[in-house]
Amino acid sequence: MSPKVSIIVATYNRANFIVEALQSIQSQVFNDWECIIIDDGGTDNTIEVLTPILQKDNRFRYFKRTDNYQKGLPGSRNYGLDLAQGDYIIFFDDDDIAHPQNLELCVHELADPAISFCRYIRNVFTGDFDYTIFDFSKSYTSFDIGKKDIYRILTNELQFNSCAVMWKKVCFVENKFEESLMYAEEWELYSRIITSGFKGVSISKTLFYGRKHPNSNTGEFYQNNPTRRSSFAMAIILVVSDLERKRILSKLILRYFITRSIEFKEYDLFCRIITELKISLLEKLKWYFFYMLLPLRLIIYRIKKRINRKKT
Repeated sequence: MSPKVSIIVATYNRANFIVEALQSIQSQVFNDWECIIIDDGGTDNTIEVLTPILQKDNRFRYFKRTDNYQKGLPGSRNYGLDLAQGDYIIFFDDDDIAHPQNLELCVHELADPAISFCRYIRNVFTGDFDYTIFDFSKSYTSFDIGKKDIYRILTNELQFNSCAVMWKKVCFVENKFEESLMYAEEWELYSRIITSGFKGVSISKTLFYGRKHPNSNTGEFYQNNPTRRSSFAMAIILVVSDLERKRILSKLILRYFITRSIEFKEYDLFCRIITELKISLLEKLKWYFFYMLLPLRLIIYRIKKRINRKKT
């Protein structure tokens, strides 16, 4: 029989962390799962440290990414999606720790036929993980998520981390990761899924712990890695194009992206955003003047912020 949940773990040269990550999967209260490990062409001893686990627990399956998928996290995850046999899909990273109730509580929420995904809280840690922090209560609040929340999702007010959501497999029938992206690939994909009409729930329960270190994709982005930065600029273009095609690109969302584009001048992001818009020349000129005045507006904003701080 097919497992209920397919856990997809993409890995690349993380032999020093991956065993602990997989042990947290083995510790799950809910045990009807398969774990698909996709090696993105690593050169360390990952397969050696995995061999004892693969031999003892046949719920783990190990594959090397084939040339049918581009190198990188999105391609590896797409390969995992094509191999997945479960009704539900969840992505775990190869260096993080899952709460023992992660699968149990998400599967419980997804039993509702109207719900297509379950979002939960993800915390971060550095160094050795403290296993005594697990909260095993099943008491939590929740709220619904849908297309109406897309502005909060795109601005990260309502964060959608790749490892903090369980999805019904149907969400990926028409939606896969954009394999050319090397950063913000889940942000772009999840935007497409949610604006396609899928509805979900968010629960106020910490079910995942991300290991914080400078060698992560996010760490490299905040260190101004050009590959990660250019990927984020491309992800913004893809999101704008998708929202425009679906006719749900609000002025509020557009204003946010144009404001962000000033941080990515080297990629000509503003002009690339404007090119995607099906608006009149007059409207484009208005946005051009808005963009040109942005540096001055930001200076005034910072001055006002300092004044308000002194007053308080």
